[in-house]
Amino acid sequence: MIEALVTSAIVVALAEIGDKTQLLALLLAGRFRQPLPILAGMLVATLANHALAGAVGKLLGGALQGPWFRLAVALSFFAFALWALRPDSLGGAPRYLRPGMGAFAATLVSFFLVEIGDKTQVATVALAARFDSLIPVVAGTTLGMCAANLPVIYLGDAVMKRVPERAARIAAAVLFAALGVLALLEIG
Repeated sequence: MIEALVTSAIVVALAEIGDKTQLLALLLAGRFRQPLPILAGMLVATLANHALAGAVGKLLGGALQGPWFRLAVALSFFAFALWALRPDSLGGAPRYLRPGMGAFAATLVSFFLVEIGDKTQVATVALAARFDSLIPVVAGTTLGMCAANLPVIYLGDAVMKRVPERAARIAAAVLFAALGVLALLEIG
């Protein structure tokens, strides 16, 4: 359980650097300048999104045991490794942010929607399938998301200029590839 929690937190924290949700956190921090409601909205949205993704992963992990499923999980980690190397962009303010929306509501809606289909959500599915342990994986991925975005929410642009985004993307890719290798080793 500890392995699932720690691995999930590290994978998502590294994958999140330079991700569109981190860019969204920067946008929201600049727009609202209210770190606590932004952090709370991100936490609730991430818990909900990753709980759903983790439940799918646990269902798949329990239903599809055997070497072919382990191979699919391993290949998905290799795909995430390649995906992590590609930088994201947000493309301006999301259309669903309406004037008058508070920081919490705007963050909750934004993070939940932007996270759908994002690499951290897909990684949560794979991690829950790999570890067959829903609560530690969801707690870990949520912790990783918060760890990566907390400095952005509080320190904004100053942090983004100092974080070596390329190095973080490479580290995330290496970690995903290592998880793929571990999954392959479990097949035999």
